[in-house]
Amino acid sequence: MPLVTLIGEKLAKENLEFIYLGPNNECKNCKLKTACFNLKKGRTYRIKKIRDKHHDCSVYEKGVRVVEVEELPLTAAVDTKFVEGATITINNKCNHRACDNYSICSPIAIQKDKKYTIAKIIEKIDCPIGRKLNKVELKE
Repeated sequence: MPLVTLIGEKLAKENLEFIYLGPNNECKNCKLKTACFNLKKGRTYRIKKIRDKHHDCSVYEKGVRVVEVEELPLTAAVDTKFVEGATITINNKCNHRACDNYSICSPIAIQKDKKYTIAKIIEKIDCPIGRKLNKVELKE
């Protein structure tokens, strides 16, 4: 069954990837908020299909479009000592916000002290401060 949500009309493009940042306070009295708030905060989604239904919205100037999305795998940077199948907690601390890998090293979807399993090692990461890291796909 597809995951259905609403997205700003200008953003409603197939294969567009976006990170859901959580509920907007302006939406708390909206009758459509359930459809907008049904995603997981910090997770990345890809638009798979754009439906015909359009709604007016006080947040988006041109309104919102009904779309079908898929949740993408959770990715993060971990020390190269960890292997596929390892269960880990991720508490990366990096202050290099200008680094190309910052969003992988400090993903907003990762919950501190929660255990994750490394499902797949994707690639090595070139770390400007010399840490030995792999980009990995995680399972919750």
